[in-house]
Amino acid sequence: MSRNRRRFFQDVAFFGAGVFGLAESLGGNTPGNDPQTSRETEQGRHHSPYGKHDKKQVAPVPAGPDPFLPMVAPDLADLPHEVAGGVKVFRLVAEPVKRKIAPFKTINVWGYNGSCPGPTIQVQQGDRVRIIFENKLPESTSIHWHGLEVPIEQDGVPWISQKPIAPGEKYVYEFTVHQEGTFFYHSHGAMQEMMGMIGFFVAHPERTYKPRADHDFGVILQEWAVLPNNSVPNTAAMEYNWLTFNGVSAPAITPMIARLGSRVRLRIINMGMDHHPIHLHGNQFVLTGTEGGRAPESTWYPMNTVLVGVAQARVVEFEAKYPGSWMVHCHLPHHMMNSMMDLLRDRAIETANTTDAKALSQMETLAQSVPVEHVHHSPIAENANSVPGFPQDAFMEMGMDEAVVKPETHGLPPNWSAGMMGMMTLVRVLPDKEYREMMRRVAGSETEEKVEHPHTS
Repeated sequence: MSRNRRRFFQDVAFFGAGVFGLAESLGGNTPGNDPQTSRETEQGRHHSPYGKHDKKQVAPVPAGPDPFLPMVAPDLADLPHEVAGGVKVFRLVAEPVKRKIAPFKTINVWGYNGSCPGPTIQVQQGDRVRIIFENKLPESTSIHWHGLEVPIEQDGVPWISQKPIAPGEKYVYEFTVHQEGTFFYHSHGAMQEMMGMIGFFVAHPERTYKPRADHDFGVILQEWAVLPNNSVPNTAAMEYNWLTFNGVSAPAITPMIARLGSRVRLRIINMGMDHHPIHLHGNQFVLTGTEGGRAPESTWYPMNTVLVGVAQARVVEFEAKYPGSWMVHCHLPHHMMNSMMDLLRDRAIETANTTDAKALSQMETLAQSVPVEHVHHSPIAENANSVPGFPQDAFMEMGMDEAVVKPETHGLPPNWSAGMMGMMTLVRVLPDKEYREMMRRVAGSETEEKVEHPHTS
């Protein structure tokens, strides 16, 4: 090839590359570029003979994802991870677990990493994750990533997307999380689900939600059928006598602590057989998300009770404008109770012809076995036993403040636990000074706070 001919092709290649580069810089027809936006941007770089144009400034693209506020699930831990080659690596173990759901009741369940529900997995939108899973159960299992869009071979359905993971075997799940929202992981065996095999999988957004939340809490709803003097749930039962938040029944559930004036996010997921209308006292909230992710703000509307159906997630947010200890509970009446039969071992509290003396004797027996200081029940009328339908809530109080004491219960009134049963907990909205004192208690710090003095300028 002659020198002139070779120079001609070099010039053509150079010119073509230059045109292509110019097209890219101007936004041309390349994917993801808006020609109109590109023209506006280009016009904004030059002075116009027709006067000054008020053009939108193009915001610089952030270098990386926003830092996120981790979700706190009371009475549950986070699953730790390490980073290998840019991948977040988690180690998850399915195994039998003993779960103390009340001061006087421990049940044998199945869970993950010694916890039921399992520990929380927290990642961020865009993360590549690897879950090294080990099965220490006596039977085969698998994990389904509920609500997450993953490749079929990672979906966790035995015999369809993978072989069952046999006892003693390991299996590696790996996928990129391109979504954001409240998801969860669970066994894809129906009976194993009812044995407690579930955990949070929270994918925080690449860009912080607006309005920004100051507190982010999570609650898992579960039901258990445990016969008196037994410790293994009957997973084939259709009725349930123990109801838990994050594997604990009230009053043993740890209250949530929020600062007065803050914005609170509450994520609720349900893996049971019943739907649960979750009610917040004294405040209104808006529904901001589901198991599919964040909902458009145009769909938000005020409410104070949200129905969380089976296999659903519901995310609500509210402004903590009112100080106090506000109850959060399922509003199904029987879900606001513990098992009255099992509380007294082989003796049930009767629903009729119960005398004050007999009821008091039964509760004193329970108090001795916990042990807690027994507080007499709320007053009843002198002729109570002559009234049809009596007793109902009388004699059901189970005050056990001492048995469930923890930093988060500090400052609650005496006998606060007497009416707390089943799916009940508290959001304690505290003024700034009290909030900081509470956080020091929770952290176990004895450091005295610096005295702050007002300044004038």
